[in-house]
Amino acid sequence: MAGSRGVSLWHAVGRNRRDRPALDGALDVDLAIVGGGFSGLSTALHATEQGRSVAVLEAEIIAWGATGRNAGFVVPNFAKMDPVDILAHLGSEHGERLIDFAAGSADLVFDLIRRHGIACDALQGGWIQPAHSPAALEKVKSRASQWAERGRPAVTLDSEETQALTGVRDYAGGWIDRSGGVLNPVGYANGLADAAEKAGAKIFEGTPVTSVDRVADGWRLKTPSGSVRAGKVLIATNAYGGALNPLLQRTYIPLKVFQIATRPLPRKVRTRLLPGGQGVGDTRRNLFTFRFDAENRLISGGMHIVGAGADARVPQAIWRRLARHLDLPDLPPLAYNWSGTAAVEPDFLPHLLDLGPGLIAGRACNGRGIAMTTAMGKTLADWAGGTEARDLPLPFAPPSPIPLHGLMRHAPNMLLPWSMLRDRLDEAG
Repeated sequence: MAGSRGVSLWHAVGRNRRDRPALDGALDVDLAIVGGGFSGLSTALHATEQGRSVAVLEAEIIAWGATGRNAGFVVPNFAKMDPVDILAHLGSEHGERLIDFAAGSADLVFDLIRRHGIACDALQGGWIQPAHSPAALEKVKSRASQWAERGRPAVTLDSEETQALTGVRDYAGGWIDRSGGVLNPVGYANGLADAAEKAGAKIFEGTPVTSVDRVADGWRLKTPSGSVRAGKVLIATNAYGGALNPLLQRTYIPLKVFQIATRPLPRKVRTRLLPGGQGVGDTRRNLFTFRFDAENRLISGGMHIVGAGADARVPQAIWRRLARHLDLPDLPPLAYNWSGTAAVEPDFLPHLLDLGPGLIAGRACNGRGIAMTTAMGKTLADWAGGTEARDLPLPFAPPSPIPLHGLMRHAPNMLLPWSMLRDRLDEAG
C-alpha cells in the first residue's frame, strides 16, 4: 500500500499556484499579517477592500500549514457546542453574536469563491453528520433543531435518509446543514491570495518574522531581509507560529491529524457513496470522516495512538477503517497521505487573543478551520478599520496558558484508545 507520503493531495493537484517574492527592504502599512493561511488571507482581502494597506508575511508558501493539510470540509457550526451551550457559556449578548458569526460562515466561503472566480473544485452540497448510536442521534436531532430555529438549512435525517445520502448502512440517522460543502483548500487559499493582491494587498513568501516590537506609532516586524512598520498586527499562524511568541504555544492543544486519499474509485462504486458530493463527519469520539475530490479519490482522516512509527502506521489504519466502514473490500490503494497540526482550544471555540495595543492573535480551527477562519478574516478587517476588539463577535481576552500544558498537549492521543472503546460500546448498545 504505497502513496505520496508527506505531500498533501491539495498541493499536488493545485492548478492556481503562483510564486511570490520574499520581503526585501522596509515597508509601511496599516495592517501587517503574520501567516498566509485562511485567516490571514481572508483578513487581507477584506481589509484591502475596505481601503487599508496590508502586508502578509508567510514564512513558507501560501497554505503551507494547516490550511493546506486538512480535508477540505466547509462546516458552519461548532465542533463541540450547540447554540444553547454557547449561550450558557458566554451569556446572551456575546453568545448570540458568536452564533450568528458561525451560522453564515460557509455561505461566506462560497460567496467569495463565486465573486472572485476561485478555481478550487468547490461544491456547496451540504455537510452531513451521521449518528453512530441511538444516544448520538438524540443529540444531533437537538443540534439540527437549534440551528433550524435560527433559520439555517438544517434538517434531521432518519436512518434510511442517511443511508441514501451517504451510501453507508447502520447509522441510526443524522442531520445535514445544506449550506456546508467541500473544496480544495489549497486552491481556495491561492484564490484568496490572488483576490487580496488584486485589491491591493502585498503578499510575501519565504519571509519568516523574527520579532514583533512595539514602537511609538505601532509595531515593527523584522524579517531576515526586511522590516515592516504597521499600525496594527495580526498573528495568524495558529499551531504553526514556531518560537515567535512562546506564550501562545501554551494556550492551545496541538492536535496532529493524518489524512489519506486513495486512487480514484470506479464509477459504479462512486455512485453508491455520497451521490450528492457532500462531506461527512460522524459523531464518534474517534471521528470518522469521508468525502471525494473532483477526480473521485476517496479522502479520510484520523488521529493516532502514541507510539513509534505513527507516520507509516496510521495512514494504513485509516485506509483499513475506510474500507471497513464503507463496505469496500476492493478499495483502491493509497495515492497520498499527509498530516497537519490543528490548534484546539480548551472550549473548542474560536478566540481572539489580546497581545497588546493593536496586536491580536486569532485562532478558529478546532476542526472547523475553513469556514471559521474565513469569517474571522472578515471580522478582523473591521478591527483593522477601527472597531474595538471587545465589540467583535469572537471571545477576546489576554492569552491564558493551559495548566500542565506539557502533559495536556498529549491528552488527545493518550486518550484515543479509551475513546475508541467507548465508541464500540455505544454501537453495541
